[in-house]
Amino acid sequence: MIVSIPDGTELLVRHIRPDDKALLVDGLARLSPQSVYRRFLAPKQRFSNGELRYLTELDGNDHVALVALPPDDPDHLVAVARLVRLAGDRQAAEVAIVVGDDFQGRGLGRLMALRLADEARERDIRRFEATILGENEPARRLMGTMAQRLDSGAPAGAAVELSAELPAAA
Repeated sequence: MIVSIPDGTELLVRHIRPDDKALLVDGLARLSPQSVYRRFLAPKQRFSNGELRYLTELDGNDHVALVALPPDDPDHLVAVARLVRLAGDRQAAEVAIVVGDDFQGRGLGRLMALRLADEARERDIRRFEATILGENEPARRLMGTMAQRLDSGAPAGAAVELSAELPAAA
């Protein structure tokens, strides 16, 4: 589906596919060290083959991921939003969103968060968990956005559970 972010830029948002492995490799290489650290909570230079399979070969129900790409440049990944249902609680999922540096602060993270919350609602997921850095205010705002979206469509309401991990002292 083609969507527009607030500045008018159009992007294609779709479910991730098994043939997107090269997109993830290239996308990781283009992230700044700070963006990588905020997403993975550690430096990460590359994905293993097993990680690439896990990240792209999904069941579409318990593990869902959306990607955003410019329609005229489908080999340029600009964002990924993912949910993985928790085995011990079928109404909860761990979530993660990463937005490429060139698109940060432009509303794409919010758009991806809302789309992911819609995907969760369709699968009867009512709670989100995430491990984020305590200093990562954009991620905290996205979690609130997702919770509001779930709450707007769920009679029982929604809860957001955050596990904030603080960076080690220098």
